[in-house]
Amino acid sequence: MSTMTAERNQFMPRPELIHQFKIMIVISALILVGQRIGAGAEMLAAVPGTIIMVAIIMLALYLKDALKQLQLPAFAWCTLIALLLSTPWSPVSEAFLGYSSKIGFLATTTPILALAGISVGDKVDVLRKLSWKMVAVAMMVFTSTFFGSAIIAQIILKTQGLI
Repeated sequence: MSTMTAERNQFMPRPELIHQFKIMIVISALILVGQRIGAGAEMLAAVPGTIIMVAIIMLALYLKDALKQLQLPAFAWCTLIALLLSTPWSPVSEAFLGYSSKIGFLATTTPILALAGISVGDKVDVLRKLSWKMVAVAMMVFTSTFFGSAIIAQIILKTQGLI
């Protein structure tokens, strides 16, 4: 009897997963509001895509915990799941792409960047202990990433005749 209980508990979601689900609901609401404010898009049109997005994220978090021996981060699991759902041979690819295309990219990045800022702001003491060289390296990385992206965008837009 105890081995059966142990096996059943192995597949039960851990409390952190339930907490993460609650956070995803709040973030989804922020994404929908951002969708409305930023793009002026209809919030209800993005609800199915947002639900699918939360389901993929929760599945990825569950797989990360259930398959620890693979040592894949949740982001990799999300990417893999979305890739499999969107491939042309997937029976759900048309619906998946249709629903997910209703969610604007900027609407998803705003809450994520806000949460990243909060998490970094919580660690100011740790950041103060880092050398000033770290700031110089970070500025170089940010600057080169910006100019690299601008150069790539310029090349692509010119080849497409858009500029």
